[in-house]
Amino acid sequence: METKSIPEVVLNSGHKMPMLGFGTGTVPLPPHHELIPAFINAIKVGYRHFDTAAYYGSEESLGQAIAQALEQVRLRQGVKAINYTNEDILPFDMKGTWKDMEQCANLGLAKSIGLSNFGVKKISEILEYATIPPALVQVEMNAAWHQEYLRKFCKEKGIHVSAWSPLGANGAPWGSLAVMDNPIIKDIAISSGKAIAQVALRWLIEQGATPIVKSFNKERMKKNIELFDWELSEVDLEKIKQVSQCRGFKGERFITENGPYKTTEDLFD
Repeated sequence: METKSIPEVVLNSGHKMPMLGFGTGTVPLPPHHELIPAFINAIKVGYRHFDTAAYYGSEESLGQAIAQALEQVRLRQGVKAINYTNEDILPFDMKGTWKDMEQCANLGLAKSIGLSNFGVKKISEILEYATIPPALVQVEMNAAWHQEYLRKFCKEKGIHVSAWSPLGANGAPWGSLAVMDNPIIKDIAISSGKAIAQVALRWLIEQGATPIVKSFNKERMKKNIELFDWELSEVDLEKIKQVSQCRGFKGERFITENGPYKTTEDLFD
């Protein structure tokens, strides 16, 4: 199987990170015997940046896949998952958690540390007491949700942006066809001879963001990695600015009267 080389971005920690990530969280989560070969295929195709979390329930499968891939392709070296109720959502000690993450970095347990789903307000709060600034923040971002304000802020602070749901998460409970069915994106794909997904992912790359793609289909894995030997035209970039904007994931499941997030604004700033 042909392996593609993915360009890297240098984070403010000094460490490098591939500019295209592979997502491992999906609902419903396939069983181990399906996940492990899918992840191994992704490694063989060329992915080296994997996005996982205990929340996804995919950590064990990914770990086993990496262990098996090391043998096959010789690479260098409480509440369960998403099943919870509103009562399980507790206040979040951001300062304490960040200090613990800084300790992990100082001990050499993590090369770079960052944030997920933080807006400008919460990132600013972290920066007030951080001795190690966040290297990255991962947020929902795609052609239908540009995150311009956040991206500008992060650029000024030297924080890299990573994009989840880069194609609009069609198929997820919160997903939509706002990207894949968008007539502007479709027209650009036709005129450039590229797939709609490739146009949407290339746009993210050209904004300086790192998309987290997620497909367990081997052919789509290959297509999603073919992004780095072509560019969108200035005309196409101007057209994408006209795409209607709407956040896909509203976060309703985290909103509760007695919890830390009583409104969407509390959650997303």
